[in-house]
Amino acid sequence: MRKLSGIVFLLSIVLFPLSAQSASAPLRTFNEIFPSLSPAIREAAFTDRGYSKSYKTSFSGIIGSSQSTIEPHIVNAVLNKRPGFLIESILVIPCATDEYSLLNAYNALGKIRGLKGRLYHSHTRGEDVPLFEDVTRIESERRNVPVNDPPPASRIPASETVYMRLKDVNFGNSFYRGDLALEQRGLRYSLSNFKSLTYYLIPVIREERFIAQLYFEPVSEGILIYALAGADVSDFISSRIDMASAISKRLAVIIDWIAEGITRQ
Repeated sequence: MRKLSGIVFLLSIVLFPLSAQSASAPLRTFNEIFPSLSPAIREAAFTDRGYSKSYKTSFSGIIGSSQSTIEPHIVNAVLNKRPGFLIESILVIPCATDEYSLLNAYNALGKIRGLKGRLYHSHTRGEDVPLFEDVTRIESERRNVPVNDPPPASRIPASETVYMRLKDVNFGNSFYRGDLALEQRGLRYSLSNFKSLTYYLIPVIREERFIAQLYFEPVSEGILIYALAGADVSDFISSRIDMASAISKRLAVIIDWIAEGITRQ
């Protein structure tokens, strides 16, 4: 009997975030999360492309820290890496309050192979080209063994870590770790590189020096996707490659992939 009670207690700890997230707490509105945004930024956030801005010198105007009620540790996880630049994005997928949920976002994040072949505009080539020529989920940081994407889940785990190999059009084989965790009101996805990103064998971003935080929350207007990404890049590299533009394009492709995955379920 004591053993059974212990199992019930452990299950209650594991499942608590799920029960809290699925409770009948009223959804926040977009304006409650971003109470002082300008009308132009708010309007952009509700378009198909969303709102996006690059910060290259001063980070004092970051919306996520200065004009929002988003948990500070989400923004601080990026700032603590002391990046040389930042990309901030805000997108709302308009929908009825019962049409999409965090589970839709979680399952969209699981379809990693859907990133393969997604296009971006290359100014160098003057055309749209695939950003990621191949995308594969792998076992771990030490085992570069392909594994299949999982089938759609019926519930969100309290936390999860996934590993992936992306064949980047510029950086070749790139290796990332994705950490998912339920927040009080939403789902946080932390993305970082566990191997250096290289360009013609030259290290461009050292391991663990790129980080992106993507936060998902159902709001009364739909599904909010807030993202902040940055990287620590040497002066030598930044003087030769517009890394802010490069990361901005990749973040845009990732957000578009997730948004499409949410709406197609």
